[in-house]
Amino acid sequence: MKGLLIKDFKLIKNQKNSLLIVAAVGAAMTAYAENSSFLITYLAFVGSQFARNTISYDDFDNGNAFLFSLPVTREGYAAEKYIFGLMIGGGGWLFGTAAALIAGAVKNTGSPKDTFIIALILFPILLVFVSISIPFHLKFGAEKGSIVMVVTGGILAAAFVLAAKLTEAANINLSALADKLPAIGMKTAILAAFLTGAVILLISLRISISIMKKKEF
Repeated sequence: MKGLLIKDFKLIKNQKNSLLIVAAVGAAMTAYAENSSFLITYLAFVGSQFARNTISYDDFDNGNAFLFSLPVTREGYAAEKYIFGLMIGGGGWLFGTAAALIAGAVKNTGSPKDTFIIALILFPILLVFVSISIPFHLKFGAEKGSIVMVVTGGILAAAFVLAAKLTEAANINLSALADKLPAIGMKTAILAAFLTGAVILLISLRISISIMKKKEF
């Protein structure tokens, strides 16, 4: 497992141009977007996709045949992709949350509480996104898997934007709404969302392990 993580981090390190583009787009969004909370979505989901990219690199030029000649199990390989995706996506989520809080304070837009609420809502969605992307990529490969994920990402992004627009149109203040809810109710809802995301992730891991066991290299 440790060796696979080191391999994937080295692969990411070699993608300097992609990382620079992600950083540049993130900086532009922070500087010009009125709602800096969208930065959390961008960095979290783009970061999680680097795990998917490593699957493509492993597949390239029949690399998996060599990889599995080493002391690497198919179960361990599948589990490592989830761990790596959560590490990179979670890192993007943390960095995006911090950047959104700083940008909101500097530009005096939004409130820290709103940003935290959005961040907490997004993390379970990130778990679901990782749960969908990895098995699809393992099953269908880079091209078909990418098409599926573009469609899925578009639906999630559209849902997020629509929810934000509806909230704004209805003059709903997330902070005020959260204040009206009982503290235990808010905590229960957040905990339920995290637990649901975790259960979906575990189910997805079982599916990915099954896919890997059936693949021939």
